[in-house]
Amino acid sequence: MKIGYDAKRIFHNKTGLGNYGRDVIRILTDFTEIESFYLFNTRQPTVNRSIPDVKTTIVYPKGWFWKKIPALWRILGQWKQINENELNCYHGLSGEIPIKLKKQRVKTIVTIHDLIFLSHPHYYKIWDRIIYKLKFNYAVHSADHVIAISEQTKKDIIHFLKVKPTKISVVYQGCHNAFKQQFLEKDVEAIRRRYNLPNKFILNVGTIQERKNALTIVKAIKDTTYHLALVGGEKGYAKKLKKYIADHQMERQVTFVKNISIQDLPKLYQAATVFCYPSYCEGFGIPLIEALFSKLPIIVTKDGCFPEAAGPHSIYINPDDPKEILEKIEYLYKNPAIRAEMASKGYDFAQRFTDQKVGADLLAIYNKLR
Repeated sequence: MKIGYDAKRIFHNKTGLGNYGRDVIRILTDFTEIESFYLFNTRQPTVNRSIPDVKTTIVYPKGWFWKKIPALWRILGQWKQINENELNCYHGLSGEIPIKLKKQRVKTIVTIHDLIFLSHPHYYKIWDRIIYKLKFNYAVHSADHVIAISEQTKKDIIHFLKVKPTKISVVYQGCHNAFKQQFLEKDVEAIRRRYNLPNKFILNVGTIQERKNALTIVKAIKDTTYHLALVGGEKGYAKKLKKYIADHQMERQVTFVKNISIQDLPKLYQAATVFCYPSYCEGFGIPLIEALFSKLPIIVTKDGCFPEAAGPHSIYINPDDPKEILEKIEYLYKNPAIRAEMASKGYDFAQRFTDQKVGADLLAIYNKLR
């Protein structure tokens, strides 16, 4: 079997959709018998992350015109090279597929990660919403099959884009293998020292933006001695967050961690006491899976996709209620036996997100379409 992929995010996004694409290729290379992977890439990679050399071919634009305008090649020009390579399937990994593929021999699949721009439009500019709607609507109705990364995303695809349920399969995401390692205490302690963190601290991971709602955690721990580590790139929302921290003299209570490596981030998870994730909306919530594999008890938003990812052994809260969040933090800090039980049962729940399971689910869809 020969599968092609829209590899723009694989080679040009450090996190998020880039991680998803790289994991798909790594998992399918390791756990399936797929013969060849063709990665369609517009230009030389800007992200230095390893892709398996075995079985993979990177496909660049051909001809002076497409080389001159590679973004247009991604939409209009790929189909010729897809036909030349006699692919069985083409998989759009981030909500897009090229035009004209519906008329070709190749079967097409598209992964939809979320429709937050439709379910929570106030987080997006109107022009972005229009573009995303056009792209996603074309993709889901042109593709032979649609993959949703959660049941919540599947419901949103049915509701907002009017796709038949039988055309959609849910394939959950896993996480990087680094989070599945147990690190030595000296390595975990070294991370604490590097970022000047106390023995006990609350961890939150994800881009610091409005919908992730980190400010509510900060409000929750105001007037306490609890410490919070925020890991992620900063959007404009970070200014609002830092102003609140400065206005309430909380600089020593909150640590911002930027540009941490994939080798060190799992150690930070294992150094933490509690993972707090009061996000308003996600497609799935990969940091929750990372926390489960890291045996870290979770406090998380009670609605949306979060119960799917965090499982029955996490603690669920109203993301707008700092008082409730503080109560749950205090409860876990005071009860190490409860933390240990949540960590153990959460780790067991995480086994449904293993590489083997993700690979088997994807392969079943490819085989069904070929």
